[in-house]
Amino acid sequence: MGWTLTDDLEEFLTRASGFLRADPVANTVALTVAEALRRQGPGLYGETLLGWWTAAGRVAGVCMWTGAHPLLLSAMPQAAAAELADALAGRDAKVPEVNGARAAAGAFAEAWTSRTGAASGVRMRQRLYRLDRLDVPDPPPEGAARTAGGGDRELVLEWFATFYRDAGQSRPVNTELVDGRLAEGGLTLWEAGGRPVSMAGRTPVVAGMARVAPVYTPAAHRRRGYGAAVTAAVTAGALDAGAAHVVLFTDLADPTSNGIYQGLGYRPVEDRVALSFT
Repeated sequence: MGWTLTDDLEEFLTRASGFLRADPVANTVALTVAEALRRQGPGLYGETLLGWWTAAGRVAGVCMWTGAHPLLLSAMPQAAAAELADALAGRDAKVPEVNGARAAAGAFAEAWTSRTGAASGVRMRQRLYRLDRLDVPDPPPEGAARTAGGGDRELVLEWFATFYRDAGQSRPVNTELVDGRLAEGGLTLWEAGGRPVSMAGRTPVVAGMARVAPVYTPAAHRRRGYGAAVTAAVTAGALDAGAAHVVLFTDLADPTSNGIYQGLGYRPVEDRVALSFT
């Protein structure tokens, strides 16, 4: 019993893939990040640390730490989360943030504080939603959806940067990841009056699941239904691509977006928390 940590993606997938695919909705981020690493190369996010925790010979939890992103925890026993904090502290790792289900993230934070003295605080509370049945806005707003292409790259990069800034995230835009999305047709724009007014992306389908992210509408074009319309369009695209489960995350501090997604047919699955350390 215990943690195995590695930067070897194939080793991680060999050991942890069954655990992740057993619940593709809850493990949406780990599955899609692993798929992006597989498709675009192990250096996609910079330095990567992957891990799995075994008990009675079976994987019962995984972690993933990629580049400037928070340490990601799957559902796991609280003892496993505490052991991970001990293991990382023993490596003199500097963990700025952890993201996961509240019990796991809380257990990690408690152990991390005990080992390092770093105080923890809530940076964001999130809710995971899964599509029940798509309810397309009726009537739709002015305009129509189209797949973003190479000619939209500059605009898309600008909107990604603004999306991160609005969300309080300081990490730079991963241009390689965005280029991969553009090449795969994974970004959709809503156009009105001959110009893009909103954007939504989705991951490729993995284990029958796709995740909608990000959804962004510039401030000048908000409250006109464009965000809901482009989200509906990208959701329909995921279903057409074979997804049995379409999911997305929301910031619980934003009641508007939570209401919009529920109006499209998304239903709550579970809540997550992002805890930062100082």
